[in-house]
Amino acid sequence: MIVRRRWTAAATTAILLSAVLSHPGSGAAAPAAPPPTVTLASGETAVIRVQLRDQAQLDQLVARGADLANRPRSADGRVLADLVLTGAQLAELTAQGATALRVVQREGDGARHLAESVRAAQQRTAAGLRAPTAGQRTAGAAAAVDTLHFLQAYWWSTGGQTFVQTQVATTATDDPDVEITVNWRTADGATGSFPLFRFEDSGEYQYHYALPQPVPNRPVQVTATSSLGGVSRVVTPAPWPSATPPPLPAGYQKDFIDAYLTPVDIQARIKRLARQYPGLVDVIDLPHRTQGYRRTAVAYLGDPAAAAVVVESVRFGDQGMNGVQVRTVDPGRPGRALTVGYRDRVMTVSLATDGAGKITSSTDDVAAAISSRFPNRFRAFVEEGSAGLPMPVVSPVRLDDGLRGAEVPTRAWTVQALRIGVHRDGSRVGVLAYSQEHAREWATPLVTLEFAERMLANAHTDPATRELLEQVDIFVIPTVNPDGANYSFHDYNFQRKNLVNHCAGANRDPRYRDSWGVDLNRNYTVGSHFDGYVGASSNCLSGTYAGTSELSEAESRNVIALAQAHSNIRFAMNVHSYGGYFMWPPGAYRADGRVTLPRPSIDESTLFLNSARRIVGAIAQERGTVTWPSQTGPVADVLYSAAGNSADQLYYELGIFAWDFEVGNDRWNPVTAEWEGVGFQPPFDEAHGESQEYAGGLVEMVRVARDWAAAQAAG
Repeated sequence: MIVRRRWTAAATTAILLSAVLSHPGSGAAAPAAPPPTVTLASGETAVIRVQLRDQAQLDQLVARGADLANRPRSADGRVLADLVLTGAQLAELTAQGATALRVVQREGDGARHLAESVRAAQQRTAAGLRAPTAGQRTAGAAAAVDTLHFLQAYWWSTGGQTFVQTQVATTATDDPDVEITVNWRTADGATGSFPLFRFEDSGEYQYHYALPQPVPNRPVQVTATSSLGGVSRVVTPAPWPSATPPPLPAGYQKDFIDAYLTPVDIQARIKRLARQYPGLVDVIDLPHRTQGYRRTAVAYLGDPAAAAVVVESVRFGDQGMNGVQVRTVDPGRPGRALTVGYRDRVMTVSLATDGAGKITSSTDDVAAAISSRFPNRFRAFVEEGSAGLPMPVVSPVRLDDGLRGAEVPTRAWTVQALRIGVHRDGSRVGVLAYSQEHAREWATPLVTLEFAERMLANAHTDPATRELLEQVDIFVIPTVNPDGANYSFHDYNFQRKNLVNHCAGANRDPRYRDSWGVDLNRNYTVGSHFDGYVGASSNCLSGTYAGTSELSEAESRNVIALAQAHSNIRFAMNVHSYGGYFMWPPGAYRADGRVTLPRPSIDESTLFLNSARRIVGAIAQERGTVTWPSQTGPVADVLYSAAGNSADQLYYELGIFAWDFEVGNDRWNPVTAEWEGVGFQPPFDEAHGESQEYAGGLVEMVRVARDWAAAQAAG
């Protein structure tokens, strides 16, 4: 039985992260070529794979709220991390001993890939063609001899290459210097070895492991030895995931995605599907309207490099505040008091003068005067570094919200869900798929919409699909975070959060505009930052800012409202990117002792894992992409602690079997013999491939729900 109680704690903890992955390599590899020089302009932002100086440097970055794009990795004493960095931040890291290895994604790549995807779609439409399918360590070592135990040993083949992956635990847990080597033998008699690397999380030893290692044939035997003399038993690696979905029938319809989709595009597609399939679709308007693609209007009154006051409208810029002018003037007379007037959309600040006619108003005086004179229209504060400086005379400046998506509606946004099925009355087991909690993850709504279209298009032509829609009630939220997504498409492609700005004072400085917002997947109620769990921040500028309170945001409240309103929902998938993970609760822990939320029961853990094998197998059918066994499991074990994530609330409070995808698996480069990340907004061919394979995974999740419901009914 699923636990449905609220788990709370009083203490608030700092983020501590110590995640160690391995360096690929098998046998005697040729010396690697030196990495190319990575250059980044001072104001440019990119995802950079960086080799950090040491673990301490990573811990410092995380504690400061660094924007980690993926789980940090380490090998041979190197700590590797994908970080969203400006050129200035990269230069600072480099000066501190870090080395930039490669650019995963530049800021302009997203817009270019969006334009390329739209252009290609238009060309295909003009040619009458459909989109092409994807081709398819402390001193004091323990004893002289330790005991080694294989936790995992799996193999699989993809793209003509076979891989093996292992995890080994040692009883010498307190020895940070113990070295473990895995020796392998394949079916054709070849042999080789590779090193494993120690994995600690929140200061606690977990195991040793490596990234998947290429081998020449099916591995039939692995053993592990340690530098302390420990030897494991001989293990035969098991095939992974050892599950395949039923074959697709002739004429099965798929491949409905031919370009990246903005929230405006998604809204139009939802409307089209409802019109096209009225007997199978309901559109649900979720109850909490978001802020919308809106911001307050703001301007610097003065020069930020010298002395300036930030003037901001109380209302949003689109509510008549864009274009309002603000100026300071010299009254030209001695002994005048500071005054503020507002007429015909122009605010005039007449500065104070002394008996000799010299201006005496400071930046602090002006900011206070504006805020007190028109508190319902304007707020003002001294720009950082300008406190107490003489206020300059400034020609009129115009307030502006800075948003560039001219075609995006500015009204509050109604988030919509599709409800798909023959019996949409709560009498059938429900499945929820939701995506784009994080704005920059452009591929994720492609997955959920491809899934929805497959179910609908095949309902009248494929008996198996029709049977699923007879037995399962499907809910799909393609974009949980439309405001942030609009900002990501039009203003700043690395936007992760929503658009609600809870910052105060100097943190509202426009220089921080790309750091405002709430991380929606840290805003839920179970295992939250507010309860003392790790993986979220109270800093409003942090990429993992948890908000002002649990469920403070309309977007997160919508997800829970949908689940609460439809108690038949028993399975859910939260689709994220990138990295290639398949995960489930617990998703958070406290730092001291790495105490996680309660573990699922044995029966539920078995259901989670067996279902994962089925779904991972379905994903692999499309183009051979395999989600690694080391990245399949509870969030807190295979990724990091994510305090206040949605899957934990769905599972612990609502009794829903809740999973998480991280689409966009690393791709193996046989030339460099390395696994390479794909980024949040890869070239569209890659995003298209992700949509096809993970939509197949969602179809398999529907089968899992059907089979579970049948088993429940049988007894």
